[in-house]
Amino acid sequence: MYFLIIGVLGLVLKYLEIEPVASLNWWLVLSPFALAVAWWAWADGSGYTKRKEIEKMDDRKQKRLDKQRAAIGLLPKKRP
Repeated sequence: MYFLIIGVLGLVLKYLEIEPVASLNWWLVLSPFALAVAWWAWADGSGYTKRKEIEKMDDRKQKRLDKQRAAIGLLPKKRP
């Protein structure tokens, strides 16, 4: 996401001809987009995004269970 923000910011600065970005080559201004594509390819290929999604789901599940246990008067279990 950071690469996209940097890329869009670079495009806007280049389009508006604001220095020092205006003097840079286009390939340098567009390189954050290539880095974003490379990052997404690596993250999807390595399973990084899926792992983060599963961790987020597990946290939501644990919070829901803790809330239900507290509602019936049981102490929530400590998570390792």
